[in-house]
Amino acid sequence: MAKAKSLYRCTECGYEAAKWLGRCPACGEWNTLVEVSREMPAAYGGKVKPAAQVDLSHIVELRSIRETITARVKTGIGELDRVLGGGIVPGSVVLAGGEPGIGKSTLFLQMADKLAQNHAVLYVSGEESAEQVAMRFSRLGLSSGMEFMAETQAELILAAAEQKKPEILIVDSIQTIYHAEVASASGSVSQVRECAAALARFAKQSNTAVFIIGHVTKEGNIAGPRVLEHLVDTVLYFEGEAQSAFRILRAVKNRFGSTNEIGVFDMDAKGMQEVKNPSAIMLSGRMRGMPGSCVYCALEGTRPVLIEVEALVSETSFGTPRRMTAGADYNRVSLIIAVLEKKIGLKMYNQDIFVNVGGGMRIWDTSLDLAIAASIVSSFRNKPLRTGTVLFGEIGLTGEIRHISQAEKRIAEAERMGMERILLPASNAPGAASNVEIVGVRTLHDALAAMF
Repeated sequence: MAKAKSLYRCTECGYEAAKWLGRCPACGEWNTLVEVSREMPAAYGGKVKPAAQVDLSHIVELRSIRETITARVKTGIGELDRVLGGGIVPGSVVLAGGEPGIGKSTLFLQMADKLAQNHAVLYVSGEESAEQVAMRFSRLGLSSGMEFMAETQAELILAAAEQKKPEILIVDSIQTIYHAEVASASGSVSQVRECAAALARFAKQSNTAVFIIGHVTKEGNIAGPRVLEHLVDTVLYFEGEAQSAFRILRAVKNRFGSTNEIGVFDMDAKGMQEVKNPSAIMLSGRMRGMPGSCVYCALEGTRPVLIEVEALVSETSFGTPRRMTAGADYNRVSLIIAVLEKKIGLKMYNQDIFVNVGGGMRIWDTSLDLAIAASIVSSFRNKPLRTGTVLFGEIGLTGEIRHISQAEKRIAEAERMGMERILLPASNAPGAASNVEIVGVRTLHDALAAMF
């Protein structure tokens, strides 16, 4: 007969302990261990349970397995296909997360509508009723014959999917789904883990592509145990400010494609609209000839994008100056400020410095260094950069401008957008062929002399 055993499980990472602890040893969070009960199987007749019989025919040589080329299913949304690696792989499991109101449900409802024109699609909502989803369906102007189900029990969802046999199954969201055999509330670590595992097993056994929508924590991570991201094939994150119309869809894990690609969307009354020319959108509304502003060419996967980088330098009113960044690495900005003080001689120990990357983008590429330095110096000197200038290059601790990757793509995008002058590392300049003026710089001194 089964007996109950009490244990303590971390609500953040799923770590289990025999007794209560104030701090989780696995993730380091405080007061996250809660008491749960787990059914333990009775002993096997007081004896050691014999090993199960193994079918040795399932063991094969890896080199004898021939790779099969699976045709991807196009979603009808080019930006989403780009992030997925070219389309949906049958039998794959995709996890999408983002902040509330950022547009997750809207995008995947639009995707389901386009796919339903040629494929069997089942959309399951655990958060909204059929009437609520129908209202959004009508507001977005959708008209396909996609099938819908409002359900929160995992067993019923899987039973319906087995009978309907859809090619694409969308579950919104995993935190609202519960498994009847798990004795905990919806959204708990054990429920999320068990429901996601059941959906993943169904996807592999039936060759159905499963999309799982998840919530995020205040830190921006998908809520639930970390094993949730290991269970799936692809993990997508929505980025962007709730007040901004632009949304960035980024893949942080993809077993079937690159994790460097991004999809850019514009949120309006008709839903998520693809942005075919991100550079024009990112630079729209930019005021020319203003101090503290410059243009940088980022490379997101295979796509170059022109972005405005801004800085504001003003004398502090307090004893300790403030340093704030939005879209750039704070530590990297502090390093660039230190190089400017040491190698250029700028006295910024009593200056508040604020750096912002336009369009809600988050750039961690070191080629952003030169643009950050240029915007800071421009604001500090209250002198605008030359019009039509694009900058990119990494800054070393000694003030040298280091080589960057794929400069040709960045140059081609700057030329396409009508830029007149490009400042880049001298090591990238010899092989650069362009109709715009190319200026190669070796040190930060040379770069500052060529900027103004």
